[in-house]
Amino acid sequence: MLYEVEGIQDDKRVKKRFEAENETDLNRILLDYNFVPLKIKSMTKKGSVMGLFNKISFDDIVNFTRQLAMMLNAGLSLVDSFNILKKQSYKESMLKFYEDVDKDIKSGLSLSTALGKYKGTFSSVYISLVKAGEASGKMSDILLRLAENLEESQEFRGMLKSALIYPVLVVVVMIAVIFIMITFVIPKLLDIYKNFQMDLPITTQILMVVSDFSSKYWYFIIILVGLAVYMFKSYIKTEQGKLAYDSFLLRLPYMGDVIAKGILVETTRTLAILTRSGVSILESLDIITETTDNLIYKNAFKRIYDQVKKGVSIGDAMQMEEMFPPMLVQMVKVGENTGHLDDTLERVAKYFEMESRIAIKAMTSLIEPAILIVLALGVGFLVISVITPIYNLTSAF
Repeated sequence: MLYEVEGIQDDKRVKKRFEAENETDLNRILLDYNFVPLKIKSMTKKGSVMGLFNKISFDDIVNFTRQLAMMLNAGLSLVDSFNILKKQSYKESMLKFYEDVDKDIKSGLSLSTALGKYKGTFSSVYISLVKAGEASGKMSDILLRLAENLEESQEFRGMLKSALIYPVLVVVVMIAVIFIMITFVIPKLLDIYKNFQMDLPITTQILMVVSDFSSKYWYFIIILVGLAVYMFKSYIKTEQGKLAYDSFLLRLPYMGDVIAKGILVETTRTLAILTRSGVSILESLDIITETTDNLIYKNAFKRIYDQVKKGVSIGDAMQMEEMFPPMLVQMVKVGENTGHLDDTLERVAKYFEMESRIAIKAMTSLIEPAILIVLALGVGFLVISVITPIYNLTSAF
């Protein structure tokens, strides 16, 4: 049962939500929190509309990681740290998460095992690093490093998304406007020409045929587009479809380069933090394989894993895969020979991030004028098709 409680805590009037079996259990929880209730409201998860928007976000994970790292670094135990986190939490989903993990830890489970129950929230990379921290006794250092890695990853993904939002939005709006114009506006204008016995330009004839079909069967077009989208999504869920789609993305001009460099940034950065935290090379490669979305690179890392398992060095195994740049291969070999693979991979990740930023700028600088040209051609075609017959008609008079 979910309860919303308004009361006094630390000499402040606050409102919080608590999960409890019943009111007796709730009173015990409130007593643990030094919370003096003034008003208690019973709620259900289904009845709480805010619960739909109260999920654990990426920012919540980053804040939790940093806060836990700082408290462990200050010498607090996990139990004391989670007691503080619970008292400071005002978000229902995080409070529930803290309570669950706290119960698991008090029952004797490790932190990595407790977090492993939240597979949809915490990645395999995160869990593996927590395990490494537990084994090495450097949990606070690893968590701080993990928080920094998460923030850098979030910043890079945000930069990539913001670069793609504008062109995608313009294309979608352009298609929608053209469809509405051809389906509902243009047919009324072209009806005027049907009353005159005159030769129409080929562009006007094409537009008349298209608009006539669109105005009569617009609902069929929408259903067809929806069916095509559904079939496409179903196809790329298959291994063959996913392979073809990922391969197509990597072959796209400019965008393919951005996607490839983005994958290299994520993989090298993740591999660096894993190896630096004491995770074995084979386990790190296995985690990289699981967390890589692009099937082309996923299969490549699988083959690298198999080669390294046989005793081949990472650099030599990477050299067998054509999608990895020679610079990356050489730097990995140098890192292996010097015994500083983690530092080398971190430098490579920063280099590829810089290259990605340059590639994104180049892509956006070309996409925007390309969209304007396509938009101008489309508008020009519509204008010529509609205006030219009017001009010919007025010239005849």
